[in-house]
Amino acid sequence: MSERRAASALFEPRVALASLSGEADAEWARAGSDHAGAAFLGGIALDEATREAARAMVDRDRTEFLPADPLAFVERELDALADAPIRPGVNVRSATVGPVSDVAAVCAERDAIVEINAHCRQAEMCEVGCGEPLLRDTDRLTAHVAAAADAGAAVSVKVRAEVPGVDLAETARAIHDAGADAIHVDAMDAEPVVGDVAAAAPGLFVIANNEVRDRESVREYLRYGADAVSVGRPSTDERVRGRVRRAVAEWFGAAGEEPVSDRSGR
Repeated sequence: MSERRAASALFEPRVALASLSGEADAEWARAGSDHAGAAFLGGIALDEATREAARAMVDRDRTEFLPADPLAFVERELDALADAPIRPGVNVRSATVGPVSDVAAVCAERDAIVEINAHCRQAEMCEVGCGEPLLRDTDRLTAHVAAAADAGAAVSVKVRAEVPGVDLAETARAIHDAGADAIHVDAMDAEPVVGDVAAAAPGLFVIANNEVRDRESVREYLRYGADAVSVGRPSTDERVRGRVRRAVAEWFGAAGEEPVSDRSGR
């Protein structure tokens, strides 16, 4: 295990709220801004292939964002957070590169992070080449990253551990070379992979995700070399957010700043 910090922090405090399918909107982000430095809205299906996949997922009772105009939706949601004390990001899914460039330009104008989803394992998305299939195809993934970076946005890539045939350390190096600023790692049941990723691409801001709930889970990921942690399903629970925020502040030694407490006083 090692302790490291990326060359520059993508957000402060180093707690992110991870996107929740069909739920992570501007209102959700604002509600969590008392304890987090970033919030990833979405995921948003951008092109027709991924939108059709999202519609099929809704038909089987999944919750998805399906606005008539995805780009206009992203603009509205980000504008709604213009005065919020949190850096927004947008988790996006697209089978084609063009829409990624378009949404990245919107994010760049608003100092938001565009997050490329190479994480989803829903069958409908996988069938059109998004999520895990994108993670398995480094050339396609790096093309998405490069398009977003060329549009001027800060770029994160959401990935998943324990995908057969995928070496996340190699993926981290490849996306860094393509222009990514961050990698958002769902560690699954393989927490040490965070250390492998951090060592492989020291220039990336590493966000660790999965079962981040308390001081112990936060410290485990930060010991492995993560630069930040993210909270998934419990992001709507102010008690969990408060515990995570305090643990992160304690780890990074926020000089002169008392850790933010949740309203329960825990």
